[in-house]
This record gives sequence, structure tokens and C-alpha cells, in this order.
Amino acid sequence: MELSFDAELDAVRQEVRTFLKENWLSGAQEGESPKAREKRFRQLATDRGYLYRNVPRRYGGSEQEPDALKAEIIREEFAKARAPTEFAIGPGFSLLTPTLLEWGTEWQKEKFIPPSLRGEIVWCQGYSEPNAGSDLASLRTRAELVGDEWVVNGQKIWTSQAYRADYIFVLVRTEPDAPKHQGISYLLMDMKQPGITVRPLKQATGKADFAEVFFDNAKTPADWIVGERGQGWTAARSTLRHERTSIRGLNFQEARFRDLLRLAKETMVDGRPAIEHPDLRQRLAMVEGYVASMRYSAYRQFSMELVGQDPGLFPSLRKLYSSNISSEMVKIARDLLDDDLLLMPEEIRGESVGRHKWVHTYFTSLILAIAGGSSNIQRNIIAERGLGLPRDRVEA
Repeated sequence: MELSFDAELDAVRQEVRTFLKENWLSGAQEGESPKAREKRFRQLATDRGYLYRNVPRRYGGSEQEPDALKAEIIREEFAKARAPTEFAIGPGFSLLTPTLLEWGTEWQKEKFIPPSLRGEIVWCQGYSEPNAGSDLASLRTRAELVGDEWVVNGQKIWTSQAYRADYIFVLVRTEPDAPKHQGISYLLMDMKQPGITVRPLKQATGKADFAEVFFDNAKTPADWIVGERGQGWTAARSTLRHERTSIRGLNFQEARFRDLLRLAKETMVDGRPAIEHPDLRQRLAMVEGYVASMRYSAYRQFSMELVGQDPGLFPSLRKLYSSNISSEMVKIARDLLDDDLLLMPEEIRGESVGRHKWVHTYFTSLILAIAGGSSNIQRNIIAERGLGLPRDRVEA
């Protein structure tokens, strides 16, 4: 297996590095706010073909020819420079845009994709319900077509950033008598209307990144449906596929491991940096091995996709493995934080670089084992569809 890049791709990497040095690492222009700086950078990066590569220009993208190797180089270099990426603007790009490109009508693409890429409108995802989380197809939120509008009633939960979202893409049941994987439709809705109530869910961190959303005769135009009526599960699977791809990102794990090493170097134990203690070094070496194995597994999947091979259940394997690696890293961080773990993030802000972030990370560490398909669900998929094992026997 050849893991090195040829001279042409090495030149691409150098071009990307030069671009980042001149346009991001050089800092903000005089009097430029962080938000304005990021917006300016995104536009420059899009003009150069580095961002939104798979989105047509008429929708605000850079419309580049598919080139998986070049795209991987761009992702790697942007991650190293901690430069803004497409995913930082939230589900408007990472989840909704690819779904609209695949299933949306032309007017839906023109109306919603460009402002989503520019960050001018914020989206949230209305999937999970109190009794329909891992078994999403059991959702009960209903929509009835009345004249030229859908009238929606029901509840969603664990909706990220619902409190600040302008719109929501939501799964609703439009044919209540159909089997549970059928009769579901995929709707786009305006969050700023009287029929929608958002109630923040306070977390252990003291923040409320999630919320429950109630629909009480909320309305949306009849043509704000993505895909065919009653066939929303197909479009929803596209969204979930993109969600799992973004969650299992390799650059994310490598960046977190670098942060963990920094924490180990800054934390003093018995008068010397924690990283100098043999027992901790062994734990860090084990996690580094996990991260490295994930990288080479990613290369394997990457190689399969380049030659047109179906990776099968490989994405589920990597998603599960990524969650496990995150769990091991936060356990090490927990031991390094020691008594600081008893404090809220804002109480130790500024005392030591990164410690407040790790307190927050520890409290939110379970998210990756649940979001985009829980670890137990991934294990069932791998066992049943990959290994051919029988389903669990349900006692009567």
C-alpha cells in the first residue's frame, strides 16, 4: 500500500499551506472583528476552491472536480492551522446541504443553500423524540396537509442550538397508518413562528446547547417538503450518513490528542510535568496507537472509495471506534484535572491554558457515543448486517 503523495500533490499541500499562512495565520486585519475575519477568510477559501468543493457555484460553492486526495490534503492542512472549515457553520452545511443537493427541488437549493453556506441563517435538526431516539422510525410528531400548508403537532428533543436557529429540518409522520419506516416526510420549517416553543435543556456543564421543541399547530408551506411525501426516511438516511461521516472525522481525534498531550505537559504531578511519569506515558502511548490505527483504517476506507469499492459497514466500525477513542482520552484528562473537575468551566477559565475546555469536554464526552447513532446501535448493525449474527431474542 502506497501511503505517500506524489510530487503534484505535495505541491498542492504547499499551496494550501501558503494560502493559510497569508490569509489565516497572519491574523486579523486592523479593526476587524473575529466574525468578520472568519467571513472574509471563508470567501477567500471558497474562491480558491478550498471550501464547499462539492457545492455548485450557483449555490455559493466552489464547484471543484471530485478529487478525494486533494480534498484530504485540504482537510489536513486546515485542521493543523485551526482554520475555519465548512462544518463549523453547523448542520446547515454538514447535514442539510448534501441532503438538498441529493433530494431537494431547484428552488429549495437556490433559496436555502447559499445563505446557509454564508452563515446567514442557522439550522437545527428535528429528529429525536422522547420515545424515538435510537429507534428513530418510531417518531410520533405528525403533520397534516391542510390546503397549501402542513400543520405540525408533536415534540422533538435533544435539538442542538434550537434556541438560536432560524429554521429546522424535521421528520414528521404524514401517513399514520403506514408501517413505521414508511409514511414519514422530511419538512423544512421556520422556527420563528407562534406555533413553535423552544425549551432549553440545562446540562451538567451549566449550559443549554440542547433543547426540546414543541409544535402546536405550527405551519410550513406544502412545497417545503424534501423528497416525496411519505418517503422521508430515504432522505433522512442521507442526512444520517453525512452526520456519521462528520462525527467520525479523523482530524478531530488527532487534534484532541494533541490537546491532551498539551494538558499532560502543563499539569504538574509530584513536582514535575505529568507527561514525565511512566504510567501516564504508557496510557498516552496506548491512545496514540488507537489514533494511528484509526488513521490507517481511514486510509483503507479511503482507498476502497477511490477505486469504487463499497466500504460496506466500515463507516459504522469507524464511528464506533472513534467514540471509544474519545472515551479513553477523556478518562486520562479526568485524572489530570483532578480537583479541577469539581469546578464548572467558567470557574477555572484563565488559570491554565485548556483546563476549562477539558472540564467541559469531560462533561459532554457521552455525546459522541450517542449522536449520529449510539454505540450499541452501531454494534448491532455490525453484528447483524456484517457478521450475520442473529437478532437478540425478545422475551414475551
